[in-house]
Amino acid sequence: MAGPLPLGDPAPPDGCLPASAADGAGSRSLAFYLHVPFCRVRCGYCDFNTYTATELRGAKQSDYADEAAAEVAFAADVLDRSGVARREVSTVFFGGGTPTLLPAADLVRMLDAVRTHHGIAPGAEITTEANPDSVDADYLRQLADAGFTRVSFGMQSAVPRVLATLERTHDPARVPLVVDWAKEAGLQVSVDLIYGTPGETIDDWSESVDAALATQPDHISAYSLIVEQGTKLARQIRSGLLALPDEDLQADMYELIDSRLADAGFSWYEVSNWSTSASSRSRHNLAYWQSQDWWGIGPGAHSHVGGVRWWNVKHPAAYAARIAEGVSPAVGRETLDPEARELERVLLGARIREGIAVKSLPSEARVAVAGLIADDLVNAKAALAGTVELTLRGRLLADVVVRRLTA
Repeated sequence: MAGPLPLGDPAPPDGCLPASAADGAGSRSLAFYLHVPFCRVRCGYCDFNTYTATELRGAKQSDYADEAAAEVAFAADVLDRSGVARREVSTVFFGGGTPTLLPAADLVRMLDAVRTHHGIAPGAEITTEANPDSVDADYLRQLADAGFTRVSFGMQSAVPRVLATLERTHDPARVPLVVDWAKEAGLQVSVDLIYGTPGETIDDWSESVDAALATQPDHISAYSLIVEQGTKLARQIRSGLLALPDEDLQADMYELIDSRLADAGFSWYEVSNWSTSASSRSRHNLAYWQSQDWWGIGPGAHSHVGGVRWWNVKHPAAYAARIAEGVSPAVGRETLDPEARELERVLLGARIREGIAVKSLPSEARVAVAGLIADDLVNAKAALAGTVELTLRGRLLADVVVRRLTA
């Protein structure tokens, strides 16, 4: 299970937001994230807020869709009572956990709640994450028929030995099948990869990249393995059973996938994400990086509206109890001050290809841009045209860029 929730102010039982959350709401998009906190097994590297069947302690998977739908309705009421402009939802994302452990009808019922209580904009992006062993062709057709537009498969690796270290249980040979089924249903497809697993070689990584490309997806995400405290992987490394991921090797792996994807017609649009076209980018994730509004549904889910951030109780049983009482499942929140919002704008905006407008930076940060160009961290041509855009080296050292822009 994930670590402790952030510190913050108590969240009010009625969920009402401060008046500042309504400022400029009409100029921001609204997204919904629906967290499904169930997994068959716990992967040793994962610190997400997820639960196996033996950890539910009274909560029921079969009740969850109705509980989540109730929070969706509660969200509409909160926005109305807080005076936040109502907007049709531009993106919906089902994450986890493994959303597709639930019957397809449950995901559809949750999506229908968003449609009923908030409205879904024409052309909205509707995505679910899925493990390759958790769906079949019929399941994917049901989602597509209900309005889902996209599926993101957790491939992680094509090498059985690497998957075993990550404690992923799917057969890598199944990935091409599920991708084909998703395409036949009319869904866009993303595949997610992880690099830097202990014991993974550059040849292993090359094999995984080639296998992902062979499925001809619309989108590929590749994340470096991070050792999160409190996970089984962290304990294995601490005890010497596994080696800490090598940062230089991870950098080589990033350069390999960036080159291989560019050759295959993909373009990077965020440090860890590539797509075949602008239309196949993850619009939902872009909403996060561009500091738009999103409401997180479910245990441990985080939300953000107009500079106000809050988070729900973690355990599904505690979440279910609050939903049954008709009170907000949120337990804490914070209102970001202007300095914190500016830091987040730079932190997130620097990671995407569109970058940050130089003129939007304070004068001392604008002075720092010249040094970033000299160090080959920022694209000189783009900077002269008015935008801070990361070079390949800058993407590898994105945290350094952000520190120098916010020092």
